[in-house]
Amino acid sequence: MYLMTCTRPDLAYAVSRLSRYTSNPSSEHWKSMTRLLRYLRYTRNYGLHYGRDPAVIEGYSDANWIFDIKYSKSTCGYVFTLGGAAISWKSSKQTLIAKSTMESEFIALDKVGEEAEWLRQFLEDAPGWPKPMSAICIHYDYQSAIGRAQSAMYNGKSRHIRRRHNTIRKLLSMGVISIDYVKSKDNKADPLTKGFSRELVHKSSRGMGLKPLE
Repeated sequence: MYLMTCTRPDLAYAVSRLSRYTSNPSSEHWKSMTRLLRYLRYTRNYGLHYGRDPAVIEGYSDANWIFDIKYSKSTCGYVFTLGGAAISWKSSKQTLIAKSTMESEFIALDKVGEEAEWLRQFLEDAPGWPKPMSAICIHYDYQSAIGRAQSAMYNGKSRHIRRRHNTIRKLLSMGVISIDYVKSKDNKADPLTKGFSRELVHKSSRGMGLKPLE
């Protein structure tokens, strides 16, 4: 858990996936672990670089619906940045079986909203932090979920997401979060929900402020 959430965001997805098989690992899982260790050796001088700007917290969230066919569970992830680098991130298998892409996306929004609320409360208690705080902008790449989150309307097909919808609506109305559309290629949470090629891993890592230490 420490390796996944408290060291480097580029490790989160791989460690999250491998941790699901600790009770009964196979040779394929061992190969994946050794590959991850080689990647760590290659990037051992990498670290998170923080600057003065931007001096606001930004959040990114994503969900990958039923990527794990064996367990019929979706994967969701989020990352928050401050000063150009990640300060909080998570990649995890959803505990519920989502009935649709929309439900999977709302589970992800619920999780990122919960973390945004905690971060906001933490900074509001921090001495010297500018107050009042503006809403934390959550960047998301699923326009239908954004539209549904900003709407108070329900129909028979959306009753199963009502609780999470109400939670997100409450955070929006209280000014805790705002939700903005971002293209998938610019969503910094994308690598927390699926595997990437080496080139895309390096690109996404730079987007989260992970660079070679000088």
